Amino acid sequence: MKFSAPLVSGRLVKRYKRFLADVILDDDGGEVTAHCANPGSMLGLKEPGSKVWLSLSDNPKRKLKFSWEVIEADGALVGINTSHPNKLVEEALEDGRIDALTGFKTLRREVKYGKKSRIDLLLEAEDGSKTYVEVKNVHLMRKPGLAEFPDSVTARGAKHLAELADMVAEGHKAAMVFLVQRPDCDRLNLAADIDPTYAAAFEAASNAGVEAYAIGCDVCLDGIDAVKPVKIEI
Repeated sequence: MKFSAPLVSGRLVKRYKRFLADVILDDDGGEVTAHCANPGSMLGLKEPGSKVWLSLSDNPKRKLKFSWEVIEADGALVGINTSHPNKLVEEALEDGRIDALTGFKTLRREVKYGKKSRIDLLLEAEDGSKTYVEVKNVHLMRKPGLAEFPDSVTARGAKHLAELADMVAEGHKAAMVFLVQRPDCDRLNLAADIDPTYAAAFEAASNAGVEAYAIGCDVCLDGIDAVKPVKIEI
């Protein structure tokens, strides 16, 4: 996934109200408010003074022209925009980078299923069999090399796990794909201390036959690619 235009660099002043971030731009020293497309806590990724990069939209209808894309943390570039993971995983699937999720004929996005939900990606094989794929963004790292999910309580995430288990019970295949938007992690585990309910829901879903995979990203200032295998230690 390539950014449509060069990113603009700056220093983070603060992230607040979940979806807003004030940034002092490097080029002219001006302060702007950027959209932060990330509903999580962003634990470890919101320190004032951190180097950040923003994309600039030319859409005249947008209230906030800048979007926060990348931060430098722990010596690495980390993607924080949670609107990208579905596209990144889609690209990885189409390129055959997740061995267990290959051989599909069609891939559809945001398909209605379950209880008033939409699955991120629906894979359909030549024989009509279906694989329901839920994508979760990961960028929390509290120990070197270990990515963790979630970074805040996610009742919605637990609900998705239950609905994936329901799809398995109906005879379909279902998978959770954790997209790690940082290059410095080669392992993944659940942050059960942050959300024990999600950890319990994950265990129940796994026991019901829901599969889990993780793939890490190369994060650069011209784009992000999901290319790195990440070992799940759950």
